[in-house]
Parts: sequence; structure tokens; C-alpha cells
Amino acid sequence: MKELQHLNKYFLKYKSKLILGILITIIARIFLLYTPRYVREIFIVVENYTAGKIPKDAVKGELIEIIVYIIGAAIIGAILTFFMRQYIINVSRYIEYDLKNEVYNQYQKLSLNFYKKNRTGDLMNRISEDVGRVRMYAGPAIMYSINTITLFIIVIIYMYNEAPLLTMYTIIPLPILSVVIYKLSKEIHNRSTIVQQYLSKLSTFTQESFSGISVIKAYGIEPQTSNNFENLAEESKQKQVSLAKVQAWFFPMMILLIGTSNLLVIYIGGMQYINGEIESLGTIAEFIIYVNLLTWPVATVGWVTSIVQQAEASQKRINEFLNIEPEIKNNVDYHTDINGDIVFNNVNFTYDDTNIQALKGVSFEIKQGETLAILGKTGSGKSTVLDLIGRLYDIDSGEITINNQSIDKLNLIDLRDSIGYVPQDAFLFSDTIKNNIKFGKENATDQDVIAAAKNAQVHKNIVKFNHGYDTILGERGITLSGGQKQRVSIARAIIKSPKILLFDDCLSAVDTETEEKILKTLSKISKGKTSIIVSHRVSSAKNADKIIVLDDGKIVQQGTHDTLIDVEGYYKHLYLKQLSETSSS
Repeated sequence: MKELQHLNKYFLKYKSKLILGILITIIARIFLLYTPRYVREIFIVVENYTAGKIPKDAVKGELIEIIVYIIGAAIIGAILTFFMRQYIINVSRYIEYDLKNEVYNQYQKLSLNFYKKNRTGDLMNRISEDVGRVRMYAGPAIMYSINTITLFIIVIIYMYNEAPLLTMYTIIPLPILSVVIYKLSKEIHNRSTIVQQYLSKLSTFTQESFSGISVIKAYGIEPQTSNNFENLAEESKQKQVSLAKVQAWFFPMMILLIGTSNLLVIYIGGMQYINGEIESLGTIAEFIIYVNLLTWPVATVGWVTSIVQQAEASQKRINEFLNIEPEIKNNVDYHTDINGDIVFNNVNFTYDDTNIQALKGVSFEIKQGETLAILGKTGSGKSTVLDLIGRLYDIDSGEITINNQSIDKLNLIDLRDSIGYVPQDAFLFSDTIKNNIKFGKENATDQDVIAAAKNAQVHKNIVKFNHGYDTILGERGITLSGGQKQRVSIARAIIKSPKILLFDDCLSAVDTETEEKILKTLSKISKGKTSIIVSHRVSSAKNADKIIVLDDGKIVQQGTHDTLIDVEGYYKHLYLKQLSETSSS
């Protein structure tokens, strides 16, 4: 139960609703117990009439009165049971909502290193399946536990007061039932876990197959993929059948032990009635109803225990992530204005997950309103520079300053709000094109969206779609071409009019003519803003105020276009190569 202590703060938050729900539960159980007592009264009335103790005319009135009491008690009990579920079960839904938000907020705080080390499917499972199991503990488990304890105490007291010996014989099978149900529940839990694992495998397989359907079709491996899915589905089916075989024992065992208790009540109670130890056959009928009332609550002991075990395991998995301290923390609580002056001073950085040193003693300076272009081979550290400016990672040594302040002394929210970032792999959401562009500025008008799209040279493409800007994109923007996705991503960055613009090789999928138009537009809208362009093309870099060339995490060249084409090195070779390619085409 140690892991579940994390939920105590939520129980305290909703304590008034829980306490009221518990009180209603106790009162509802009390009203439920009126039925067997009135059933006994019916037998007594009939026996008194048979014995000639009351006249025939009085029997009808007494029976009607008892039936009215039974119906009234049942109605009140049902109403109270409804409110019991409304309070306790609803609280579990509130807790589920709060816990999911807590987990999601924690996910957003954790650094990129965390996401490199953990699978998306596992993250999704913890915020859905694991939180769902915890909810079962916070709601049904608590409700049935209170119900069982209350009912068991009250019923046993009533039964013992009526017939102590009969009570002892009656409850003999109930502990056996609880143990059997516990054993079955535990086995069901174990097999259910395996079933869930296979369902997760099936979901992962199908998700990857659908996402990579173009590759599957291109290589003509549909039969092989179908065969792999069929094998996985067969294994999943076998696990499901194995689970069903155990579940099939649940209710037969309950019926067997209920029947045993009822037989004991009838036999022992009958013998006691014959021997004059109990006064009425109504006591036997009353005890039979009590046994049936107790059976399900006693059976739930094993079920509730299983729920608690599952919740404990799930909460432990959730706590593993909740207890992780975010690597990137907002160290200040006051707002800071960002002007765009950026300085890298002997910056060194190594990726934790691969232990690759991406930057080695990198130093450069950009003034507000200037444009810096970064070129270099794949893996030279270009994208890392942009990630560090957005403080997606913290550096190992050296210093990065913005506004002449160390980057970790700036308000993290203000820093990122001042940046417009276009990643190398343009990610678009399964939403309309308009909303994907407005993601950069939620309160943007339609005119703002259109203006940003025009500046990104994608407006003409968008208006050709049947629904224009209201076109729903497929997963990861699959509806659009590579170049269109990049341009929509550029529109999303520039619509917020940030102080700093970061472009990570975001023109690689567009033709040179479109690239030239976009660069001209960007040069106009980026006036007064600091811009950094990462590219493999000299055409994207030649008009920059400064150019640096990275190789193996080090700056090997820096200067302007005019100075760099006059010296031997990577930039000149790249320029001549691309110039010849352009001439030949």
C-alpha cells in the first residue's frame, strides 16, 4: 500500500464527498436488511393464523402492511445505493482526471533525454491503462470494501441474535469462498496481465504497419506482414482462451458455496425447528436471504484484493515517472524580456543516451537582427546548437547567454515563447491546416493565418484543396507532400512573430525557386529579429550576416559568403559542387 499513499492528497481533496458517500453506504445497507426481517414476519403471521392465534380478516391487513414496509425499505435502499455510487464512484473519476493531468503535466516537464529512453507505447499505457486500474482502487474497491464490512458486521450481529448456533454453521463456507475467489482473482490477474501485454503488441504492430503502409506496399511484403500479424493474433487468442478458462470457474464456485451455505441453513435450521430451538420457519427463510446477501460481499474480498494488487503495481509504474526530477527546470519566477543577442562561449555538450559529444568548444556571437547560417556534414552538431538555444538540453560546460544573461537564468516560458522553431522533420498534428498554423499563435485571426501561409509560399497549395484551410491532415501531416509540410511548419513559426527564428534545414524538400522566394520573404519579416538557419545548401546561407561551418562538433570555418568562397575548405567545395549541379541541370 506504500505506493498508493500518493493518492492520499486526492482523498483529502474530495474528503467531504467520500465521507458522505460512506455514510450513505452504511445507511443503505441498514435499509437493505429490513427485507429478510419482514420476510420472517410474514412466516410468523401465517404460522399464527394456522395455529388459530389471529383471525382470517386480520391476516390480509398484516401481510399488506409488511409488504408495504418491504417495498418502502427496498425503494429507500435503492435510492441510497444510487447516491452511494454517485458520490464514491464519481470521486474515483475525479481522481482519475486529476492523476491523468498530473502525469501529463509531468510528461511535459521531462526533458528530451527522457523520451529517448522510453517508448511512446509505454508512456501511453501508464497514463491510460495504469491510471484506469488505480481508479478501480479509488472507487469500486473502496465502495465494495465499505459495503462488505458494513453488511458483514450488521448481518452477523442480527443472525447471531436470532440463532447463534445456526449462524456459526451458516458462515463456515463463506471464508472458504473468499479464499477461493482470492486465488482465482490472483490467477485471473496474472493471465490478464499477459493478455494486456499481447494486446499492446498487437496495437504496436498494427500502428507501425499502418504508419509504414507505403513502405510495406513498396517492398511488396503484404503477405509476410499479414502472416506475422496472424501469428501474433493467434498467440493473443491462446492467451485470451487461457484467461477465459480460469474465469469460467468464478461463478460456478460461487454458486457451489452459496448452495452449500443454503443447504446448511435448511438442514441445521430445520433440525433446530423440529427440536424447538428456533420458534419459526421464518428464521430459516430469513437466514437464507442473509446468506445470499453476504455471498457477493464476501466474494468481493478476493476481487477487491486483486484490484488493490493491480492498483499498487500500476501506481508504482506511475510513481516511477512522477518521481523523476526534470533535468530542465525554470530557475526564475519573474518574467524576462528577450532581445535576441546570443553568445556561445566555449560550449561543450554530450548526449546522455549515446554518450556522443556533439559540441566541442563552440564559440560564436549573434547580435539582435542578425542572421547566422550553420553548415556542416550530417552529425556535425548543427541541430544541437538550435536545441541548446531553446534550452531543450543543458550544456556540460561553457556558457550560453541571451540578453547578456546566462540562459539558465532566464524564465524558461518567456525564452521559448520568444522563439519560432522549424524542426528538420516537420511535425503536423491530425487537425486542420488552419489549426496547425495557429498552433504558433492560438488567438491568430484567419487573416493572420493566410498572411503566414503566403509568406511561407504555401497559400497557393492550400487553396487548391477541396476544403482549403479547413482540410483535415492525416497522421503526422501525411496528406501533404514533404515540401508542403515544411512550409506549413514555417508558417506556424513566423505567425507568432518571435524575437528569435530557428530554421533547421527546413527547406530541404522544396525546389530552389520556391526556396529563393521563401528566403526573400524571410529576410523581410525577420528584420529586427535574430535568425539562425541550419542548412546543407549554400543558397540558404549565402545572404546570412555570418556563416559558421561545423565538423565533428567544432567550428572549422566562419565568416561571410564572400570571404569563405575565397579560402579552401568545406564551404568553398560545397559552393562549387552545388554551383556545378545547378549549371548542369
